Amino acid sequence: MNGLFGINGLLGFLVAVLLVVGLAIGFGIVAADVQKSNSTNYYQIKDSQNIESKSVDNKKFYQDAK
Repeated sequence: MNGLFGINGLLGFLVAVLLVVGLAIGFGIVAADVQKSNSTNYYQIKDSQNIESKSVDNKKFYQDAK
């Protein structure tokens, strides 16, 4: 009975479950906040004729409108 409520027993299981659920809720709230703040963050593309399909130089054509 001593190991039942120890860190390796039911209490440990409950702590682990609450920790995982808390982290999932926390990350969900942060993700919703990031999505909400970036949903109105428009961007402009300069000179769209010179953008290549796979190139690291495409970042110079992207510009935040705000």
